[in-house]
Amino acid sequence: MFKTLIEPEELHTHLGAPDWAIIDCRFDLAKPAWGEEAWAAGHIPNALYAHLDHDLSGAHSGSTGRHPLPAVSALTGAFSRFGIDATVQVIAYDQGPGAYAARLWWLLRWLGHTRVAVLNGGFAAWERARLPVSHSRAPRAPRQFTPAATADMLATTAGIAAALEAGTLASGERLLVDARGAGRFAGDNETLDPVAGHIPGARNHPFTLNNDAQGRFLPAADLRRSWERTLRGRPATAMVAMCGSGVTACQNLLALQIVGFTGAQLYAGSWSEWIRDPARAVARGPEQNQ
Repeated sequence: MFKTLIEPEELHTHLGAPDWAIIDCRFDLAKPAWGEEAWAAGHIPNALYAHLDHDLSGAHSGSTGRHPLPAVSALTGAFSRFGIDATVQVIAYDQGPGAYAARLWWLLRWLGHTRVAVLNGGFAAWERARLPVSHSRAPRAPRQFTPAATADMLATTAGIAAALEAGTLASGERLLVDARGAGRFAGDNETLDPVAGHIPGARNHPFTLNNDAQGRFLPAADLRRSWERTLRGRPATAMVAMCGSGVTACQNLLALQIVGFTGAQLYAGSWSEWIRDPARAVARGPEQNQ
């Protein structure tokens, strides 16, 4: 069973296996139609397409972030349509670094399905390996997905606000780790949300630190050293992962899982939900050592 990463050559040996489902998660926040267009132009054989906005997110409102979690019933329907049940090994991939594929990885695990892995290096790595590319649709027969949601994998806005008020973020007792780039974290280069900055007391670990120049995850030993610096002696169970809208934070959670640092939560609403209430505190500037 694959639970974190799989290499292109290993996936190639399982193409066509009935109990394997391959899901293409390519996406571009600036061009929401791009991922599906890229899938149509060429994809891993038998791969189905999952759209971040339509399949992997719920409807947003005036109180949610940009990519709220879908209702469990909606996810159950989507996973059933993708032909996923408890026996199926799922492989998610995106254009490379796993920023969007990890969202599907996390959602499946949240609903109790651990037979899910991300293709290391994504579609770019598949093409570099000169493995076959398909241009045709190959639908899977539906199966019945049975969810078993795990509530303690999630952190809420109310919980983050309470930790901020209690001082546990400032003390490092609770670790809020933001996956956005350093510029957006500091509030110097906000391109997606109407308010710039970060939650006071948050630490910055851009998800790109988990990848090499080709979009592959770093070797486990390097990942471990990087995350030990960010955790600063605290266990992963003290950590809450966030980002702009709860998507790339999942890639940080995948990196933690790769090195065996388990138990961190996801703040699914993330920055775009936090700033919905103008009374919530906002900090600007680089991360402060704590």
